[in-house]
Amino acid sequence: MADQLEPNKQDVASNGRWHALHPEELGAAFRVNAAAGLASEEAEARLEFHGENLIRERPPRPMWLMFLGQFNDFMILILIAAAIISGIVGEPKDAIAIVVIVVLNAIIGFVQEIRAERALAALKKMAASSAIVLRDGERIHVTASQIVPGDVVLFEAGNVVPADLRLIETAQLKIDESLLTGEAITIEKRTDKLDDSDLPLGDRLNMAFKGTTATYGRGIGIVTATGMGTELGKIATLIEGSETLRTPLQQRLAVFGRHLGLAVLAICAIVFFVGLMRGEKLVMMFLTAVSLAVAAIPEALPAVVTVSLAMGARKMVKQNALIRRLPAVETLGSVTIICSDKTGTLTQNRMQVSELQADGSTLREWQSVPAQEPWVSLFSAMALSNDASSNHSGELTGDPTEIALYQTAQEGGFDKALLQTRSPRVFELPFDSDRKRMTTFHRAETGIVAYTKGAPETVLPQCVAALTRQGETLLDCDAVLAAAENMAAEGLRVLAVAYRTWSEQPAGTQGVDDIESQLVFIGLIGMIDPPRPEAQEAVRLCKTAGITPVMITGDHAVTASVIARRLGIAEDGDAVLTGAQLAALDDEAFREIVRDVRVYARVDPAQKIRIVEALQAHGEFVAMTGDGVNDAPALKRADIGIAMGKGGTDVAREASSLVLLDDNFATIVGAVREGRRIFDNIRKFIKYTMTSNSAEIWTIFLAPFLGMPIPLLPIHILWINLLTDGLPGLALAAEPEERGVMQRPPRPPKESIFAHGMWQHIIWSGLVIAGVCLFAQAWAIRTGSAHWQTMVFTVLTLSQMCLVMALRSERDSLFTQGLLSNKSLLGAVALTFALQMATIYVPWLNPIFNTEPLSLGELGLCLLLSPVVFVLVEIEKWMRRRGWIFREANRVKNNA
Repeated sequence: MADQLEPNKQDVASNGRWHALHPEELGAAFRVNAAAGLASEEAEARLEFHGENLIRERPPRPMWLMFLGQFNDFMILILIAAAIISGIVGEPKDAIAIVVIVVLNAIIGFVQEIRAERALAALKKMAASSAIVLRDGERIHVTASQIVPGDVVLFEAGNVVPADLRLIETAQLKIDESLLTGEAITIEKRTDKLDDSDLPLGDRLNMAFKGTTATYGRGIGIVTATGMGTELGKIATLIEGSETLRTPLQQRLAVFGRHLGLAVLAICAIVFFVGLMRGEKLVMMFLTAVSLAVAAIPEALPAVVTVSLAMGARKMVKQNALIRRLPAVETLGSVTIICSDKTGTLTQNRMQVSELQADGSTLREWQSVPAQEPWVSLFSAMALSNDASSNHSGELTGDPTEIALYQTAQEGGFDKALLQTRSPRVFELPFDSDRKRMTTFHRAETGIVAYTKGAPETVLPQCVAALTRQGETLLDCDAVLAAAENMAAEGLRVLAVAYRTWSEQPAGTQGVDDIESQLVFIGLIGMIDPPRPEAQEAVRLCKTAGITPVMITGDHAVTASVIARRLGIAEDGDAVLTGAQLAALDDEAFREIVRDVRVYARVDPAQKIRIVEALQAHGEFVAMTGDGVNDAPALKRADIGIAMGKGGTDVAREASSLVLLDDNFATIVGAVREGRRIFDNIRKFIKYTMTSNSAEIWTIFLAPFLGMPIPLLPIHILWINLLTDGLPGLALAAEPEERGVMQRPPRPPKESIFAHGMWQHIIWSGLVIAGVCLFAQAWAIRTGSAHWQTMVFTVLTLSQMCLVMALRSERDSLFTQGLLSNKSLLGAVALTFALQMATIYVPWLNPIFNTEPLSLGELGLCLLLSPVVFVLVEIEKWMRRRGWIFREANRVKNNA
């Protein structure tokens, strides 16, 4: 076992560098005979020592404790206290409403907390359930959890690799490692030692990793790590250790709650003592102060936030964006950087032929292939020298590269099935990593034709001529290699294709190099994992909204750079930072350059988290998109994680806050728009409710200093608080988006929710409403009316209805928006007006609310005073539109 290795091998093992050992060294390192496997007794001992081959799950907190923990929040505690006080005052309905809202928020928080457990459970499901191992010289089936380091594992195409393996034998083995590395192509495996001990996962060609899938051939390997010691287990550890951050909205509300609580205590104390100094009764002033405390706390705020987010989430589902964590709806509106994986997110996660070169010509469309050489031979070779196949339903199976060639040949009119009937395959030389080419032999009318395809640097030296329109001519090898290099510089994976004719099938005694010689070069094939058609426009829209897209991929630097430039993420000349270069930088050096890097290549999961954290250290608000296991830790550590719904894994989806059901990067743009709209509406509600509450406070606070009695009773304060903050406030959640919502920069994550003049508005407009209320009180007292209290009650209620209509937009006039553009708010205002009139003119409600019917003149004065605040707020917005006050941040220029 690893703890008993010789010193030099111990050093290799401790760093997970098994790929740097020779196959014969592995048996000695793990004290196992590769031909017989472990003895059963030894396997049991190692199982006891190393533990089961499982992804560890943290012991979950008890459900009741998780639920109670949701109440450990300052604002929630204030709300609970308000509920108790409200119940003591004698308003059980108010108390019940507050308790219901608190419980609702606790349930939402409880659901959020179990997300991490689901992410770990999804990782566990990926592990193979069973495997074939050698034990006591025999092949036996064991559950994957019972595999131990040193076990000899046998697997083949279709099997999920049950543990991390150092391969000791392969037969045309190819493994899909895209979930770990992000690369779209399958990796051909080998067994020989790799000299570079610091290779990234994607380049460890003699290793097979737990959770990856064998797509072709078969292999035998010695287990080097199990359970949490595997690369998959390390990712689980990263997810487990990644901290889940509060959203900007949660942070703002927490600060708001702390400040509000202190202000409430101070205001209530002042009102209480001023009343006592004026000779008011102790009990009456206590009830008034308590009522003010209830009114000053916008207890409907959590409900409005929840309703706003839920409505936005429902709307986004219709646009193929599924919200898994409700506050993430608003979080999208604050995103400044989107770190996107390339494969499957910005690209289609499939290989596609994009360019063909032959006889000095280039072909990029093949709906009408020239019926002449060398194109006929090139397309015939793509169809015949191909192991991809189509089943009865038309679905293609096989290696992604082979599938791409198959599809291109079909589109060019070269049907593989038809060609095979004319030229059946009789023999083949399979692809291997040493030769980097493959050859298939087909029977033809004139004998045997052999097609060879592979890397240009291995095929071209075997060629002696080139096929042209005029026939076979001399080959300019340097020119062809230069063309191949130019194609590779454009991010294409390049294959060279050649042929040779035989009078009869070559003898088996001939060597491979002899058979694959004297070839005639046909042409070059350039392939790429193509960008999504809609991704370029999505990137442009992101930039328009002030959001910087960044590509983070496990793919090669050249390919990443080409895709980034095609999409507009990077410009010509922008450098690509590789995982190796990143590893060589310390945190301080990396933070200095991180904001200038747009493309990262060949990075591992831990580095993705490091990138996100470095950006966050600069105050950036980071979203991370991805679909594979390798993306999950960064998805969780980012401010918001965005997973793919179709091509993504359960691991990525469970670790994310948002799932794109159509795997469309462009869907994020609509989600950002919706997030900004929702945050705007939440700000409007806070502005409205705090202005209304300040008006109540100013009215009660200033009346004694003006020589008038306390103008409102506790029942009036509670009624106004419940009625005006409830229906109209909730209706603001349905307000349409502001003009130019996607032409302004993202809100800074740490920006106060009261920014852009909100506090000033709350103070002056609250004073305006209080002023008209006190004017009505003074007028009634001066004229001898006994209805002064009912008049103040009415003016205060109706003024708040006028206020909410004016606050529908922070800049645009109500007359520009139109009265009917938010019918739910208009209905809420009408209903509130009707209920207020009922408290005045319905006889049996008068004793409950201590009101009296107003005369026509008194009601007319109330209706005349109430719109004053509406007029003044409209003037404020007019001044804001002209930039005279509260000048907004500069709009984002369209730099796409």
